[in-house]
Amino acid sequence: MTERVVLAYSGGLDTSVGIGWIAEATGAEVIAVAVDVGQGGEDLDVIRQRALDCGAVEAYVADARDEFATEYCMPALKANALYLDRYPLVSALSRPVIVKHLVRAARQFGATTVAHGCTGKGNDQVRFEVGIQTLGPDLKCIAPVRDLALTRDKAIAYAEEKKLPIETTKKNPYSIDQNVWGRAVETGYLEDIWNGPTKDVYSYTDSPEFPPAPDEVTISFRQGVPVAIDGIAVTPLEAIEQLNRRGGAQGVGRIDIVEDRLVGIKSREIYEAPGAMVLMEAHKHLENVTVEREQARFKAGVSQRWSELVYDGLWFSPLKRSLDVFIEDTQRYVSGDIRMVLHGGRATVEGRRSDTGLYRFDLATYDTGDTFDQSSARGFIDIFGLTSKVASERDHRLTGGAE
Repeated sequence: MTERVVLAYSGGLDTSVGIGWIAEATGAEVIAVAVDVGQGGEDLDVIRQRALDCGAVEAYVADARDEFATEYCMPALKANALYLDRYPLVSALSRPVIVKHLVRAARQFGATTVAHGCTGKGNDQVRFEVGIQTLGPDLKCIAPVRDLALTRDKAIAYAEEKKLPIETTKKNPYSIDQNVWGRAVETGYLEDIWNGPTKDVYSYTDSPEFPPAPDEVTISFRQGVPVAIDGIAVTPLEAIEQLNRRGGAQGVGRIDIVEDRLVGIKSREIYEAPGAMVLMEAHKHLENVTVEREQARFKAGVSQRWSELVYDGLWFSPLKRSLDVFIEDTQRYVSGDIRMVLHGGRATVEGRRSDTGLYRFDLATYDTGDTFDQSSARGFIDIFGLTSKVASERDHRLTGGAE
């Protein structure tokens, strides 16, 4: 029986050539798997037909946009997940859903190997292969670019020789990965970290220098998930898409960062994530109203670790799963409305309301109606500062207060 290989297929040059390249190098039949996570571009049916025309024996296509938004982006929103406090895990979040469909296709078509188009120096090779070996421990992994010496020059020559139905001449100077949660851009002249990004880098966002009139938006949340915008019900996907448009028009969500890759190098990345960053800002402010202080402080550390795990490709790990349980519990009362103004690259919160919040006017006010018992403050301060006071007395006794 002929071996079968499932290939993560984008419809672009490298993976189109990869179909025949893998078949010739391994003697296996290739099944192309294309997963739509909101990256835009060509229709899935067009991509499916191209895969077949390039030599795939089967083509598995999946519209995973709602799945991605609900099961992957929303957990990231609940976690306030920002790697290095800035990157909203645009690419890292999409890999687990693609992996899930790759393993599903391997089972459906009887494949023993899964292939992807990653290089040997990026994060994605780890995210794909760790995910695949976690969901399908018996499956093998190959990467034509890394393992089978498929360089871009060879890919172009192969495509022209075989007359494959794929454009080979147009060369974008950047490496771009995008989905509904955002867009990542790297390489080219951006690799000189002194160079500033030029206008052609951006696609999801307009320049914040000359914005249109301010855009006021009210986002309603239920247990940490956006459920309405300006009073109109939305799904998670619809919320992200609408705020991508509205935030993008105002230049919100541009990120320029040098980040620590899992493989040990530092890499300069440009990200655009207008919808993600608007939602993240709104969600954080609603948590400030609804989440208890000690719980919120602990969650900040959990959120950082959660972000690192997802960035490192450990979406399916036991620790990530355990942290999910804690984060989900923190969202029990994160319901209410956030009013924001989007303008000139900023998403500014101007109003908050929640029926499940911990903010109480009668405790916060300094005016008539104040119910806070200020007479309790002196004793509280004495007890709260007691350990520091006792330690200071010891220092003075033993060192004469020299320090």
